[in-house]
Amino acid sequence: MYNSKLEEFKRYIRNRKVAFIGIGISNIPAMKYLSKLGANVTGFDKKTYQQLGDICLELESMGIQLSLGEKYLDGLVGFDVIFRSPTVRPDIIQIQRELNMGAVLTSEIEMVMQMCPGKIIGITGSGGKTTTSTLIYNMLKEQGVNCYLGGNIGTPLFDKIDEMEENSIVVLELSSFQLLTMKKSPHIAVITSLAPDHLDVHTSLEEYYEAKTNIFKYQNENDILVLNYDNDILKEYIQQAKGKVKLYSKNTKLDNGIILDDGKVKIASNKVRRHVIDTSQIRMVGKYNVMNLCAAILATEGIVSIENVIKVAESFAGVHHRMEFVAQKNGVKYINNSIASSPIKAITSIEDIEEKIILLAGGYDKHVGFEEFATTIINKVKTVLLFGETKEKIRDAIAQKLEGLQQPSDIKIIMCNNFEGAVKNAIQIANSGDVVVLSPGCASFDEFKNYQERGNKFKEIIESF
Repeated sequence: MYNSKLEEFKRYIRNRKVAFIGIGISNIPAMKYLSKLGANVTGFDKKTYQQLGDICLELESMGIQLSLGEKYLDGLVGFDVIFRSPTVRPDIIQIQRELNMGAVLTSEIEMVMQMCPGKIIGITGSGGKTTTSTLIYNMLKEQGVNCYLGGNIGTPLFDKIDEMEENSIVVLELSSFQLLTMKKSPHIAVITSLAPDHLDVHTSLEEYYEAKTNIFKYQNENDILVLNYDNDILKEYIQQAKGKVKLYSKNTKLDNGIILDDGKVKIASNKVRRHVIDTSQIRMVGKYNVMNLCAAILATEGIVSIENVIKVAESFAGVHHRMEFVAQKNGVKYINNSIASSPIKAITSIEDIEEKIILLAGGYDKHVGFEEFATTIINKVKTVLLFGETKEKIRDAIAQKLEGLQQPSDIKIIMCNNFEGAVKNAIQIANSGDVVVLSPGCASFDEFKNYQERGNKFKEIIESF
């Protein structure tokens, strides 16, 4: 199929000087692709040649230049196009200097959005976006749609553009970092939730929220915005939307949208409510995952049949590290929710648990408050084991909340030297009927490369005892 946007881009990019800031999973395929099109590509990364390893030899063998190490951006001069990795701030001096000289700033995922000939479904939120994205993708696959899943979920799509067609649907999980400089919105946009997060990278809470709104800011009247009506911040976006707004809620009996009513997921249309599925049929754990399912149903409405929605809901067990059941030993359940890298993610996950909770919390400091997390811990948790950079902050937040209580609480707080010590301590104190939950409320970077490594370490310790 002839893709006019792509062919025009191919002609434009030939012999252009193109910079990629960050030599990572998503940028590497794009670097190779543009190099083959005849662009003069340079990769910039703070890591050294030794740290990046064999990929350097492979890129250099293709004629791609590399600028590495502590002063890696010194050579960012005279470029036509700059591809920014998600966590690279767009306002750093070297990038701004190039933009003032006429360079174009973009990203791998934004170029995919610009050149995809088919429909794009984009999902963002402070929690639930990976599960919702995966649900949407699985529903489309079940329906037999030619679809692709990428974005923040970690699958590069740049080198798949040539095979995309008009009937293709691209599902993109989009982080605030990816959305920060985005100038194009998907045809169908989903926002699952919004709460303070990533204030270690964003300059303010306002910037974080503003970045999220880019997912619908550039839509038109033919596009769709799916919002969680239970989130007060998202309610404010209803009036800002240019396209059709679809709502879902577990707290409000909406006249139009999707609701959770007496253990049933129902589609409401002009006050008429039609049963879709009982929550008991849904394989995923937790009400928040039922809400993720509701968002996915609205995003695929008119594309995927209810029969195929039900098939996915009954078979999809969830994504690794998201309320993942690890084991049950000596009557104790062990749950891995390492993805909960912010307080709001941790709160929503443990609120649904009915058993006595032994909670593992703490980690890298993203400079967000722990007041609400502390309240949930006091209300839901039997024992909390704290570790990492934030352990004192979480302890102090709990202590402050306890001071204001009229009745004393019997919650036990244990301070641990490191993550492994916290897990092993939890195993020792857990009794039959308890559930040990890793739901840290913090990122992992103080002790681990990412939340996956943290979750795998948790599973390794549990499985070894």
